[in-house]
Amino acid sequence: MEPLSPRGLPPIGRKLEAATLRLAAQHSTLLLRTSLGIVFLWFALPKFVPGLSPADQLAQDTIAVLTGGLVTGDTARVLLAVLETAIALGLLTGRFLRLTLLALFAQMAGTLTPLVLFWHDMWTAPLVPGIEGQYIIKNLVLIAAAITITGSLPHAGRRGRSQEAPAATATAGVRADTPVA
Repeated sequence: MEPLSPRGLPPIGRKLEAATLRLAAQHSTLLLRTSLGIVFLWFALPKFVPGLSPADQLAQDTIAVLTGGLVTGDTARVLLAVLETAIALGLLTGRFLRLTLLALFAQMAGTLTPLVLFWHDMWTAPLVPGIEGQYIIKNLVLIAAAITITGSLPHAGRRGRSQEAPAATATAGVRADTPVA
């Protein structure tokens, strides 16, 4: 039997851990961006068909309030479907990613507003969301994913660096190119 390292892993375990961390550092942002794009597309497509999305009425009511009644009903529903589809396609393709993320953050800000605008429908008791409130609160995870993707973008001020984002750390303090002891 091989002796255990100070970290409690045999040498084969350390090699497997290093390979896993390297793989995660190389592909985690792409996987996160792709999965977020799929979620956006999955939520967007039903909005093209009246009554198919469970969020239709809430979305239409929210857009009507946010636009002061200028955009209502089916127009609001279709515009939201188009916006969410564009966000999905931007995430899935990686094209116009900064613009896509800006649109995503604006859309998410609008998505959170029913918690305040229609609080009586969103909460069953103080700090206890109803089903609509839960549907909206889950967007915090989508926002965190978008922030993570945004953080991986190359900064405009970096000169002499590759256009690729720097390798993300897979675990606190462990880079993909750092051997794991």
